[in-house]
Amino acid sequence: MDPKRWRLDGQLALITGASAGIGRAVARELLAFGADVLIVARDQSGLESARDELLEEFPEREVAAFVADVADDEQRRELLDWVEDFGQGLHILVNNAGGNLSKPATDYTEDEWRQIFEINLFSAFELSRYAHPLLTRHPSSSIVNIGSVSGLTHVRTGAPYGMSKAAMHQMTRNLAVEWAEDGVRVNAVAPWYIRTRRTSSKLADPDYLDEVLLRTPMGRVGEPEEVAAAVAFLCLPAASYITGECIAVDGGFLRYGF
Repeated sequence: MDPKRWRLDGQLALITGASAGIGRAVARELLAFGADVLIVARDQSGLESARDELLEEFPEREVAAFVADVADDEQRRELLDWVEDFGQGLHILVNNAGGNLSKPATDYTEDEWRQIFEINLFSAFELSRYAHPLLTRHPSSSIVNIGSVSGLTHVRTGAPYGMSKAAMHQMTRNLAVEWAEDGVRVNAVAPWYIRTRRTSSKLADPDYLDEVLLRTPMGRVGEPEEVAAAVAFLCLPAASYITGECIAVDGGFLRYGF
C-alpha cells in the first residue's frame, strides 16, 4: 500500500465558513493529513481565534485567514485574488459557508429567502467557478460541498434551506460530470444534526432533542469532527475514483426520515 494515498502533504485547501463548527473541524482534519489551509469567514475575531488555535496545534503547517462574506460577489472575487497570490493554485475547495432562517413558507419576505439561496447555493457555485482555473493547475483536485439531509428529505426546517441544499446536491452532480475531464472531483456530504453553535438552541429543548434522537438509529447527535472526517476522505488520493457523490453523515437518520 502506498501511504501517500492517505496523505495531503503539499496540498493547499480553501475552507469557507471556517471560524467555528464544521468549517473549523474540516480545517483541523485537513491539517492533520498534511495540507496547508486558507480559512475564510465573516467573523473576524472568530476567524483569528480559529487561526491561532490551528497554528498552535499544527505549527509546521501554513494557516492563513481572510475575512469575507462569500454571499457578496465583490468579496468572493477579492478572496480568489488573495488565493491566487499564493502562487500555488488550489488543490481543495470546501464550500461550507451557509445559513438559515426557519419560518413557515408563507412568512418569508422575498429578501429573506433569496439571501438563504445567496449564501448556501450561489456562493458555492460562484466560488467553484472562480476557483476552477486554480484547481486545474494540478492533475487532480477536489471540491467538497457541505449539503444537508434537508436537501434529501423534510426535516422541519424552512423550505428555502431545504431547496438550496437540494440544489447544491444537484450542482455537485453536474459539476462532477462536467469537470471530470479537468481532473476536478466534486462531491458533497449531507449532515444531520451536528453539535455546533448554530444547532445549540434547538437541541437545548429536551422534547425536541428526544424526537431527534428517536429518529436517529445511532441515538445521538453528531460531532463536527465526524463530518470533517468524511470531507477529508473525499479529498484524499485514496478517493480518486469517487466523484458526484453525496455522503450522508447522519447516524442512519435518512433510513428513518423525520
